[in-house]
Amino acid sequence: MRNEDAGCMTELLLLALLAQSIDQRGFLESRALLFPQDAPNDSAQGVNQSLLRWEGSYKSASWLKFNGSFDARLDTHRQVDRELRVSLDDRTTQRPALALRQLSATIHKDKVTAELGRQLIRWGKTDILTPTDRFAPRDYLSSVVDSDFLGVTAARVTVAGANDSFDVIWQPWFTPSRTPLLNQRGTALPPGSNGVAIVDAGARYPGRGQYGARWNHIASGYEYSLSYFDGFNSLPLFDAQFDPRTAVVRAQRFYPTMRMYGADMAVQLPWVTVKGEAGYFTTSTPGAQNYVLYVLQVERQVKEWSLVGGYAGETVTQGANNPLRFTPDRGFAKSFVGRAALTIDVNRSLVVESAVRAGGSFVRFEYSQTFGQHWRVTPGVAWIRGSASDFLGQYHRNSYLSLAVRYSF
Repeated sequence: MRNEDAGCMTELLLLALLAQSIDQRGFLESRALLFPQDAPNDSAQGVNQSLLRWEGSYKSASWLKFNGSFDARLDTHRQVDRELRVSLDDRTTQRPALALRQLSATIHKDKVTAELGRQLIRWGKTDILTPTDRFAPRDYLSSVVDSDFLGVTAARVTVAGANDSFDVIWQPWFTPSRTPLLNQRGTALPPGSNGVAIVDAGARYPGRGQYGARWNHIASGYEYSLSYFDGFNSLPLFDAQFDPRTAVVRAQRFYPTMRMYGADMAVQLPWVTVKGEAGYFTTSTPGAQNYVLYVLQVERQVKEWSLVGGYAGETVTQGANNPLRFTPDRGFAKSFVGRAALTIDVNRSLVVESAVRAGGSFVRFEYSQTFGQHWRVTPGVAWIRGSASDFLGQYHRNSYLSLAVRYSF
């Protein structure tokens, strides 16, 4: 009996020590969206979305840490799959009800850090538009002006010195950006399409992996980096087949090859910080274009205000425009972009973002306030205007009011 008691005490002690080594946090959020206008393919004007997210990490040794993040979702608009299965690749057109957002191991030794598994990877440095973020697919299911990043399965190795770092990434499994459902307001139908049914015919996914490298140098008052990417565009082109007998269009997604040669820089001046980011993109896929995407912006911190303003541009170097594409990154190009954030106090903040083009514009405002240690309420509004021929303007019926209530634990 004494040995059994000792064994139980040892197990309890090990469990207690293990629990103390796990850092965890999470939140439960309910978000309501109200659209003042209906859309030709979507009469719903009220949507509710709920998200439970848990994040944890466990450091088993000084050189080894495990990271995990899990999402559980439900909604009222069928943007979330009703089947209770765990998604590991985010290739579903709907958001999965259960998903592993992150599951990775981080190994650190001297100047070398390796992360293996499902993870979030960011290269971009500028705001609103980030041309060099090629390992960061997004979820555009609800809105093109308010998207969330998706995790990817990859191996990432970073060698960092005092002034230089070198980053190498291999992504064996392609993860696409999640595009709007064809029967909802996120898909802006072209004029004259009334009476024509558009059916999702699935997707043709790439059969090989992606890889890239980035070198970053930090000096006194400035820093810059050069990057390279070889893989596929996470945003699709569409192969559409029309059947005149049934008036049905079958639209299938496919993902063009992409090579990117990128660079970014930041220069600290006495009054402002100047940032620039650019990528030259080439492809071998018929129907896709070669182009340059770039951003130049200035930042300034004025007490509790953070102010950002600049211009996002695009130059097509080869290929004709393909109307059967979904490219929000290029849709924000040729725009004056801005972002202002104010920290009112430790409990209150507000953010305003905007992009203005010749044919369309949007402005998004969010105010956030915490109550106690766990509760946060965030009302917001997004205003989209423009012509139907402009990328932003075609979503002029998708302006919305939002209210999010979050409980953090």
